[in-house]
This record gives sequence, structure tokens and C-alpha cells, in this order.
Amino acid sequence: MKKGLLKSMAVGAIALLGLTACGSGGGNDAAESETTKITVGVLSIAPSVAMEYGIQEGIFEKHGLEVELQTGQGGAAMLPAVSTGQMQFAVGNPLSVLTAADKGMDMRIVTGYSNSKADGDDINGVVVRKDSNIKEWADLEGNTTAVNALKTQGDLTILASTEKAGGDPSKLNFSEMPFPDMPAQLERGNMDAMWAPEPVLSMALADEDNELLGYPNQEAIPGMPTMVSFTSGNYAEENPEVIEKFQAAMKETLSAAQENDQDARALLPDFVNMDKDLAENMNMEDWDGEIPTDQLQELADFAVKFEFLGKDPDMDKVLLK
Repeated sequence: MKKGLLKSMAVGAIALLGLTACGSGGGNDAAESETTKITVGVLSIAPSVAMEYGIQEGIFEKHGLEVELQTGQGGAAMLPAVSTGQMQFAVGNPLSVLTAADKGMDMRIVTGYSNSKADGDDINGVVVRKDSNIKEWADLEGNTTAVNALKTQGDLTILASTEKAGGDPSKLNFSEMPFPDMPAQLERGNMDAMWAPEPVLSMALADEDNELLGYPNQEAIPGMPTMVSFTSGNYAEENPEVIEKFQAAMKETLSAAQENDQDARALLPDFVNMDKDLAENMNMEDWDGEIPTDQLQELADFAVKFEFLGKDPDMDKVLLK
């Protein structure tokens, strides 16, 4: 009886150890599976849909991140929120980030996001009236081109395109105007040319009295980055593990969105209240999470040359590779 009792106790102890081991392992798994909550600022424009695609496909969750998207009014407007930690990351145009760094704000580009087309039909362009005297970039001298905001990628790439074509960039004039207002104002002659992205570009070109002057992104920097993701220097230094997770998740998300373009586009009607047919057929940027180092350096060089920036940015500091 005593031997039997001892044997039963030994078996019970082994079983208990087994249960304890399982419980301990489960606890570690639970700890490892905990996600980090982050807020990411995005613009209410079509290319931002890749972020929603990554969330719905569970890619961010797979990398240990719980993402809440927060819509910003513009890339520049989101910079203070990132700087103060209200947003951990944001997606916006790289020139805004370089401008913020030029003004002393410690911003870091974390990943690439979207790039214009290196050739073929691009995602933004300059439109003029067919009966105007503007037939090439140099003809913009003395004329006024509408852009959505001054000292951004629109007027910068037009200045660079004009210079490359042998024109005098100092003789170009620009005026600010909301994109939706541009086609009607061009028709009325209230400006001589307009710079606009899709879908406004296609809307303007649907008027048979308008014509495309050219694609300034392709003229200035083929494949120019239109958006990047960024964070604050303070957040990057204090949260290196989150940065690594975010970089990996973004690269996988953007690669998947590019590969499954129609699946990502299918989210647009709800994401930005876009017509389904337009969402399926409009020309869009290429998504890519790799930091386009060479193109960003070219962008910075032009920005310094045309005095959008006061000095050469420290790209080794700004770019988180």
C-alpha cells in the first residue's frame, strides 16, 4: 500500500509540474502576444488607404502593433502632434518633414510610403488651356500657376522642371488655390496653368479645351516620393523596438497593398467616400516601404537651391535606416 501511495504521489507531482510548466509557457506567450498601441496620422486622400488595408489584413497586429488612424488636415499640420507625442507616427509628404527639420524640429523619416511614377502617366501634372501660349516649361515664365499651397512639392518640382528645360525659374509666379476650384478658374482665365493630382488632373483633362503641359515630378525627380512615414526623434530614441516593428509592418503592408492593388482600392469608397468606379480606375502612386534615399537627397538639394530650405539637412540624422 505504501509503495502504491508513493507511486501515486509521484505521478501526481509529475502531472502538477507538467501543468505548472504549461501555465508558465502560456503566461510567456501571453506576454509576447501583447500589442503596442500607436496612433498614426494620415491624410484623407486615396493613397492613405494602404494603412487601412494593413489594419484589416492583420499585418500590423502580426507585428505586435494595434494601430489607430487619425485624420490630419495636412502633412505640416500633423508635425506638431507627432512632436508632442499625440501621434506616434504620421504619413505625409517628405518636404514637410525636411522643412520641419530645417526649422529645428527633431523629425525622423521612418519608412517610405508612396512614390510617383518614374515614367508613363503620372499622378500629378500641370494643365494649361490649348489656346494659350504655354507649350513647354520655359513658357511658364511671366505666367501664374495655381498650386494648393506655396513652398511645397508642387511649385518646387515646377521650378526644377523649368530650370532643366532652360527657362528662368525666378520669372515664375504661383498662387494658392484649393484643388477642386482649379479647373473652373483655369477656364475663366484667372490663372494660366494649374498643378493638380488625381482625380482633379483627369477631371481637368476631360475638358477638350485643356491639355497637359507635363509631369513635373518626372521632369525633376523620376519616381519622386510623394509621402513617407515619420516620427519624432524623441520617440525614436526612446522606443527602438516599436520603430523596428513599425518599419517591418509598413514594408509588409505597402508591399501587399501594391501587389493586391484592387483589394486595397476596394476600401476607398468607405475610406475616403469615393465613387466605386473612380476608385477602381484612377491612377495612383506606387506603394513602397523602402526609404528612397537617393530621391529624397535630390528633393533636399532642390529645396535648398530654390530656398525652400535654409541649409542642407543632415540626412544621416533625418533618415532612420
